[in-house]
Amino acid sequence: MNLSRKDILLMAFCTGLIVANIYYCQPLVILVAKEYNLTESYAGRITYLTQAGYAIGLFLLVPLGDMFERKKQILVITGLAIGALLLAAFSHTFLVLEIASVLIGASSIVPQLILPMAANLSSDEKRGHTIGIIMSGLLVGILGSRALSGSIGFLWGWRAMFLIAAGLCFLLLLLMAKRFPESSPSFKGTYKELMSSMFNYIKTQPVLREASLINFLAFATLSAFWTTMVLFLANPPFSFQSLQIGLFGIAGAAGALAAPLVGKFSDGKDPRKNLLIGLLLQFASIVAFYFTGSHLYLFVIGIILIDIGQQAIHVTNQTRIYALLPEARNRLNTVFMSVSFVGASTGSALGLWLWDKGQWPVYCFGSGAVILVNIMIYQLYKKRLR
Repeated sequence: MNLSRKDILLMAFCTGLIVANIYYCQPLVILVAKEYNLTESYAGRITYLTQAGYAIGLFLLVPLGDMFERKKQILVITGLAIGALLLAAFSHTFLVLEIASVLIGASSIVPQLILPMAANLSSDEKRGHTIGIIMSGLLVGILGSRALSGSIGFLWGWRAMFLIAAGLCFLLLLLMAKRFPESSPSFKGTYKELMSSMFNYIKTQPVLREASLINFLAFATLSAFWTTMVLFLANPPFSFQSLQIGLFGIAGAAGALAAPLVGKFSDGKDPRKNLLIGLLLQFASIVAFYFTGSHLYLFVIGIILIDIGQQAIHVTNQTRIYALLPEARNRLNTVFMSVSFVGASTGSALGLWLWDKGQWPVYCFGSGAVILVNIMIYQLYKKRLR
């Protein structure tokens, strides 16, 4: 069965709304802290717990997509997400909210099940374009979730956002049950054998190793920026408030719009060349950031470049690993995305450390160095993969 354009757009829509569950809590931390009489830093635990839950779900649940029928797994996990969101909405202690946060993260891995499903149902020449469209939905969900959550929280309180999210997931559940195609599992062994096979793929698939390593550093670069830019804009000469800082996220939408175009290029004879283009765009963004000074137009240009560069790297790498072993796409995606999210966490910590050492100039030098290391890895694997 080949996917129609309507099916692809539906998958992108579902992916965006479900991944948003991970990010709704971030603007709500202040409201949660006030209700439970906690410090904002302590209430912020829900953001880390949600991410931790996502990592757990990614590692333990996504591989099951190769073992069980994917549509059924997607529907079951979406049902769990509805329950977790309702638990958060009606939580009467912060401990319950913490537990709900872990469950929300763990049950928001559905996009990582939709992507392999779409890859399986796409022809070789259209796979990259399909992945690019669905990735656009995912990125729009990430970019829009914080603005939506902040607005809903301001108008009706933080619990309302979780209730609305549960309602949205219920509607998605009905849509996916009606429209998503069924697929046959490709793995016939036990769960232990399934998990062990992932480590075997790391040993035997050099493309997977290269794609994961380059994505690790690329995600670290992107995450370091989005963490540190808040400090940069909040301090002189700008001294912006959080609302003003949040508006700069709109420039990141350029990366989402670029994903389908990048996906088309990833379907060519030599998709790997897109990696170098993405890395050079990221490096150019750091140059723009360094020379920003008080000229915000350079800063906006840098945001556009770093996000388009990230999409060139991520979509290309994801297309490449999906082309390796069709019967193991969920397991390959688990390795790839797990390494990517560890890179994102590492990048956030690195960005804050660089800021403490010398604020914006040191951040720019440090991030530039990370990108140069990534280019060296690209060149090293270029010789090995010939």
